Amino acid sequence: MTTPHPISVRQRLPSRRACVTFNFEVDGLHYCATISRFEDGRLGEIFLASHKAGSQADTAARDSAIVLSLAVQHGVDVETIRRGLCRDGCGRASGPLGHALDLVAQHEAPETEMGLAP
Repeated sequence: MTTPHPISVRQRLPSRRACVTFNFEVDGLHYCATISRFEDGRLGEIFLASHKAGSQADTAARDSAIVLSLAVQHGVDVETIRRGLCRDGCGRASGPLGHALDLVAQHEAPETEMGLAP
């Protein structure tokens, strides 16, 4: 019998917080992302929506954003998640969450560190 690992405490974001919203496209579908951060600057949550509200693409995008938000609020490193998401043969994110996280990372990275260095 294995010993269960303790569950980390969820770090909650302030009730009022700044956010950034941006739009992007993945495989012909348009998405809108909104991110908020913890007071120390770490990504604390992301909301994703497709322009086709109620579609499977919209549901998958929203669900992935919820899972990412809960994970980072429980201490999981967002960069570990970003690097673990599906990518094509050229290293580009295959889905909307990966694409949104890549855009955030590109915005934050110094010009010499763009991309997915190992």
